[in-house]
Amino acid sequence: MPRFVVFLRAINVGGHNVVKGKLREVFVSLGFVEVSTYKQSGNIIFETDTTDPEAITEMVKETLRVALGFEVGVFVRTVPQLREIVELDPFKGQNIEGASFLVTFLEKKPSKFPLKLPLMIPNSTATIISSRGTEVFSVTCGHGDGGKPNPFLESKLKTRATTRNLNLIREILERYPEK
Repeated sequence: MPRFVVFLRAINVGGHNVVKGKLREVFVSLGFVEVSTYKQSGNIIFETDTTDPEAITEMVKETLRVALGFEVGVFVRTVPQLREIVELDPFKGQNIEGASFLVTFLEKKPSKFPLKLPLMIPNSTATIISSRGTEVFSVTCGHGDGGKPNPFLESKLKTRATTRNLNLIREILERYPEK
């Protein structure tokens, strides 16, 4: 059975608090198996016979909206897609001490990426260095700037986004490898 990772946006922020057990129940109710959360409750790993990520996205979005009473951004990736991101090595040559390497997942791929890169996000240490399809890669140097790519990219690209540290993606791949 294929293994998927869902990254949720805006869970346990802004008053939208959801316990991991509730999220697990929602995903199990969809027929997914081996459901678990990793670190924050916004990272859900599961297996399913369904192989269409778009169908999974719509099922999860609607079920969460009904179960939680609010809309949640849902970003579905397969384990091979995440492995491909890591193997792409998008941060090669970014040897900045204390830097965080961030992957922003976009809800939809822009027809043409409208930003000239690299681009420092105004009023932050975050720099967008590259993009590929539905992922954008940024480097930050502390000061709580890890959340800066989301609102900036959402406003410029007119699509929803959620961001994760590359280390978290590596940890997920190590703990939940392909079957």
